[in-house]
Amino acid sequence: MNAQPIAPKVSIAVRAWNEEAVIRRTLENLFEQNIFEELAKRGERAEVVCIPNGCTDDTPLIALEVFIEQKKKHPFAKSFSCRVESIAQAGRNNTWNAYVHEIANRSAEFLFIMDSDILFNRRETLFNMLSVLLENSEAQIASDVQIKDIALKKRKSLRDRISLATSTMTRQTEGQMTGQLYCIRAEVARKIWLPKDLGAPDDGFIKAIVCTNFFTEKLNPRRILTAPNASHIFEAYTSPLEILKNQKRQMIGQTTVHLLVDKYLKDLPLEQKENLAATLRQNDERNPNWLAQLIAEHLRGKRFWQLFPDALTFRFNRWRKLKGLQRVTHFPAACAGFLVTMIALFRAHRHFKRGQMHYWPKASRENIRKIEVGAAPISKPLAQPVEN
Repeated sequence: MNAQPIAPKVSIAVRAWNEEAVIRRTLENLFEQNIFEELAKRGERAEVVCIPNGCTDDTPLIALEVFIEQKKKHPFAKSFSCRVESIAQAGRNNTWNAYVHEIANRSAEFLFIMDSDILFNRRETLFNMLSVLLENSEAQIASDVQIKDIALKKRKSLRDRISLATSTMTRQTEGQMTGQLYCIRAEVARKIWLPKDLGAPDDGFIKAIVCTNFFTEKLNPRRILTAPNASHIFEAYTSPLEILKNQKRQMIGQTTVHLLVDKYLKDLPLEQKENLAATLRQNDERNPNWLAQLIAEHLRGKRFWQLFPDALTFRFNRWRKLKGLQRVTHFPAACAGFLVTMIALFRAHRHFKRGQMHYWPKASRENIRKIEVGAAPISKPLAQPVEN
C-alpha cells in the first residue's frame, strides 16, 4: 500500500490581483526560500496556495505554470504541495477569510500570508519567521523587516530620503507587522473574521485583536515579534499621486479600525469576544451594511482631522521616539508626512461622506521586476529525501 502524504504543517498563501507582470518572479523567488529544505529535514511539509482574486488577466495561468515547473525541478519538491485557488470577487478581506476558513489545509499549524508583489532578499526569511513562533509560545504573529526598493539605489533623491526616513520612524512602534507578509498561528487566525467593509490596513485590525487576546487582556505588543535576519523588498510609492492615494487608503483603514476596536468590539460580551469570527461573520450575513452604518454615525459632527484620536499627532509621536542626530535629520520627513496626512484625512473624510467604504487603487509595479535581490541558489537535495 502507498503511504499517505504527510499533512502540511505550514500553509503559504500568495494573494494576487491582476499581477501577471510580476507573479512569476514572485513565486520563483518564493521557492528559493530555504523553508522547504528545513521542513524536509524534519520530515514535515508545506502547501503553497496562490489565490488570484477578481483577476481579469493571466495571473492564474502563470501561477499554475510556475507550480508545475517547481514540482518537476525543485530539489525539495516532496516537501510541499502547490495549487491555484481562484476567487471571483476581488478584495483582501474576502480573500483572507476564504483562505483562513476554507482554503488552507486544516492540519496546518502556521499560516503565512503574503502579497504577490514582494521579493525576498534573504533566503532564510520564512524559516526564521516560523522559528520565532516555534521558539516563543507567547508570540502569535511573526513579522519581518520591510525594505523599500529605493533603499537599494546608490543615488537617492530628496524624495527617496524622506520616504526612507518615514519608514524609520514607523519602525519605532512595538509589535510592528505589515499585511505584505506575516506568519500567524492557525488556531488564532481561525478565530478571526475580517468584516467585508473593513478596508485597509487589515493588519492593524488583526494586530489589535492579537495583542489584546481578543480584547480580553491589556495590550501586549510582544505577541507580535519581528524575526531576526528576515526581510523582504517592496516597491515604494514615490510619485505624489500614488503617495496621496496610499495615504488616503491608510486613513480610511485607520478610521475603520479605530471605530471597531475602540467603539464596538471592546464592549461586546465576553462570549462574543471569544467567538469573534462567528460574531463578525453573522454581522456581515445579517446586515451587509452594518459597518458602513457605524461609520456614518461616527462621522456626525466630526471634522476631517477628527477621524481617529491621534490623527494630528501620530507622525510627530513617532518622530519623538528617535534619538540623537536622527531627531534632527528626520524632522523634515515628519513635517512632510504631517502635510500628506492632512490631505489624506480630508480625502478619506470626503470618501466616507459620500457613503463609500472600499478604496484600493491599483499601483504600478514596474520597478519590482527590475530589482536584483541576489538570492542564494537552492541547496542540493538531501542525501535521503523525504518520501510522500
